[in-house]
Amino acid sequence: MNEFAHAAAHPSNAVAPVITRYFDLMAGTDKAAVIDVFAPDAVVADDGRRYRGRAEILGWLTGAASEFTFTTTRVSAEQTGETALVVNVLEGDFPGGRVELRYAFELTPDGLIRALSITV
Repeated sequence: MNEFAHAAAHPSNAVAPVITRYFDLMAGTDKAAVIDVFAPDAVVADDGRRYRGRAEILGWLTGAASEFTFTTTRVSAEQTGETALVVNVLEGDFPGGRVELRYAFELTPDGLIRALSITV
């Protein structure tokens, strides 16, 4: 089970509320609840794979996205219009033990996540 913890305060006003909600929900134990921040036709790209639509994203949330225990520290966050970039450092029990990840978000006009790309 993933123990996604906010190791440092992050500026929630730097990005749209739905992005803050995504990270807050990912910090919880009910990964299925995270699906509510995604648009029905959303796409997530993570670890070389693409997940399209809520059913595939839910599989990612309860599978690969929950595989390891780690903490996170927000490095930066910025948003322009409907796109945002959040950079976090994760430390945990995954191979390598530490990684800096870039979360690139695209939002819908009604405030849901249309696309999320997670890269190193």
